[in-house]
Amino acid sequence: MYESLTFEVLLKRMLDRVSNSLDKREGSIIYDAAAPAANELQNAYINLDIMINEAYADTASRYYLIKRAAERGLLPYSATKAIVKGEFNIDVPIGARFSLEAFNYIVREKISQGVFQLECEQEGTKPNSYLGTLIPIEYIEGLTKAEITELLIPGEDDEDTEHFRQRYFDSLDSQAFGGNQRDYKEKTEAIAGVGSVKVYPVWNGGGTVKLVITNSENKKPSPTLVEQVQTAIDPVQNQGQGLGIAPIGHVVTVQGVTETAVNITTNITYQEDWNWSAIEGYVNAAIDQYFTDLSAQWAEEEHLIVRISQIESVLLGVTGILDIGGTALNGAEQNLVIDKDSIPIRGTVSATETK
Repeated sequence: MYESLTFEVLLKRMLDRVSNSLDKREGSIIYDAAAPAANELQNAYINLDIMINEAYADTASRYYLIKRAAERGLLPYSATKAIVKGEFNIDVPIGARFSLEAFNYIVREKISQGVFQLECEQEGTKPNSYLGTLIPIEYIEGLTKAEITELLIPGEDDEDTEHFRQRYFDSLDSQAFGGNQRDYKEKTEAIAGVGSVKVYPVWNGGGTVKLVITNSENKKPSPTLVEQVQTAIDPVQNQGQGLGIAPIGHVVTVQGVTETAVNITTNITYQEDWNWSAIEGYVNAAIDQYFTDLSAQWAEEEHLIVRISQIESVLLGVTGILDIGGTALNGAEQNLVIDKDSIPIRGTVSATETK
């Protein structure tokens, strides 16, 4: 806004106010008196430009965006720790610590004989992709098996600035209040491990609400996460009594999204010296990424649509594929409409070579 008010412009304006009968050349008393003031004014205008940007939510830096959003009671979501399932050949002590790669885990709760919930000691999303053999940090007599077998609740990073900015703007569009749809959406998504949610009011008669959720990786949530959200919103043993987040009189049912397997067949023309066995892993990874990106849109769409054109476009980016066509999804050469409470996952993928 003030980019034009440079040192040179300001100094010229100041000197133009002085009579030409006086010496205004560089090095003169008048010039030397005006130049420092012009420099300070330039710095003041630079800072004023920064202040104007920081005053508006669409241009504010993270620090000032947090201050602005706090006026509406909004704060960025903090990083959380992953909760995983650990399986052992014996019952290990609560509080026992184990390591896997660069991450440490502590035993928090017994699930069943030899099966425990473990919490990662490091926050964030990085531990979410690690399964495998655990190493005890302290000796445990009789322990011969220790491994992480399942991610129960994904860890999350601190909320991204642009996501937080959008959440602030969304709060201006509709007011969360006393159990309306916006209120359920905001409070459910604020629970650790939850990615997105669809809210269905009066789904089973007056006073009933159904929440369908994904985890923070836009995947099907574990039963542990669904149970945790149910307890936080409306505990099963006291449904409708207002002992959770839900208001008195609201009977809330929490469910996880289901998964729809998508079986893909296609015809591929390979680049020279390439074949299916050489590219299969890359093809599967590309399809998985496409489905993950598509699932991120689930809460905003009535139905997700798996499009043949998008799959073929993604696969054309795989090294080794020259051309592709004749793609079918679950046996039909047409786009696949997914159920409203379901997300796509990769089923079988097979390819026929074309010349």
